[in-house]
Amino acid sequence: MTSFDVTAAPKKVWREGDKDTAKPDRPGTSIYRPDILKAIEKRIAELDNELRELSLDIHEHPEIMFEERHAHDVLTEFMEQHGFEVERHYFLETAWKATFKHGTGGRTIGVNSEMDALKGVGHACGHNLIAIAEEFDIAGAVELLGTPAEEGGAGKVKLMDQGAYKNMAACLMCHPAPGPIGSVSLSSSLALQRVDVEYHGHAAHAALSPWEGINALDAAVLGYNNISALRQQLKPTHRIHGIFESGKDWSVNVIPDYAKFVCLVRAPTRVEAEESTKRVKPCFEAAALATGCTAKINVYGGTYDIRQNDALADEVATIVRSKYGGIDYEWGIKSASTDFGNVSYELPSLHPGFGSVFHARLLFYLSAISLSHTNNENGGNHTPGFTKSAATIEAHYACLDVSKALAATGVRVLLDDQFYEKVKRAFEKDKETRDIIS
Repeated sequence: MTSFDVTAAPKKVWREGDKDTAKPDRPGTSIYRPDILKAIEKRIAELDNELRELSLDIHEHPEIMFEERHAHDVLTEFMEQHGFEVERHYFLETAWKATFKHGTGGRTIGVNSEMDALKGVGHACGHNLIAIAEEFDIAGAVELLGTPAEEGGAGKVKLMDQGAYKNMAACLMCHPAPGPIGSVSLSSSLALQRVDVEYHGHAAHAALSPWEGINALDAAVLGYNNISALRQQLKPTHRIHGIFESGKDWSVNVIPDYAKFVCLVRAPTRVEAEESTKRVKPCFEAAALATGCTAKINVYGGTYDIRQNDALADEVATIVRSKYGGIDYEWGIKSASTDFGNVSYELPSLHPGFGSVFHARLLFYLSAISLSHTNNENGGNHTPGFTKSAATIEAHYACLDVSKALAATGVRVLLDDQFYEKVKRAFEKDKETRDIIS
């Protein structure tokens, strides 16, 4: 947990119609190299119109996982025009990498840029790091990864398996999320494990000779009900939810010989999700035994909880509280899941959520930023109201503020050897405790 006092975090979520404006919690707090932050703010202001146009372009062309072709093309062109060396179709068709180097030696800071289904890219953070490296003659590199398929495709995991993150000293990104006005959320997320079960039975006429059939749908229903019974014995922080997938060639007159049930198991940490998954499998096996079906249980590679790096989190919190807003630990993507969690298990990482008006979906064109801006009372991520608000000018400027804090933190990773040693120590300390079940 970051060293900041979590009890001081604001609690009221920002909703449409609220008249409050974002104010720094601790104005005037001393920050590292205020001259660098001032230069970052100046560069952001210069890019304002270009960033706004690009974000609206992506917003108007939503694309689902692994089909982010428009986003891929417009973003790589944009990055190339602004001085990055771009590698298109980087390991995956719609992934890309944009690199900028200055001087010799130095560390590499990574910025993760999501772009599937109304997210976006990290170009503001990347541009800031370029401008500051040149102006202050900071040796190092910036690698901006355009990562597809966060929504169900685990694009970052696939890229990580190919070595896409291997050069990074640390990786930064953010995600839209509900939260108090002007807040940056440093909460974690839920680890997720996907499990499905396929039941095979024997078809028979449902009226003429049902006794000859073995009902695969009954097995799937029993498996579902077994999960419902299991929930009473699970911790309240764990989640199991699922759906029936349509069987092949089902007919009301025929006993189904095939059925499939798909579920997601979520828990606060990777090891807890794995333990709960072990309890799910007997629920499916018992259903097969009761109905006479055979069961094929498939457990897929999961996504992990976010291990927020304490040193990186403290630096962002200091800047945000001094200049832009407050820090929150109750909202963010605390009850959601992301493939960035896997990245945070491999290298020092930070993935804040950024709160604005509740229930908007930000076109996440700044991978170092996140915000939530709502249009309806019961929206939230993955709703039409959330999507609509993503294009608002409030969302745009809220994102720019968070990008400043994250860019400044990235610069410090490149510039300050003592700070980077602190980042590494925090990562190693977390490794000692992350697999302990509380």
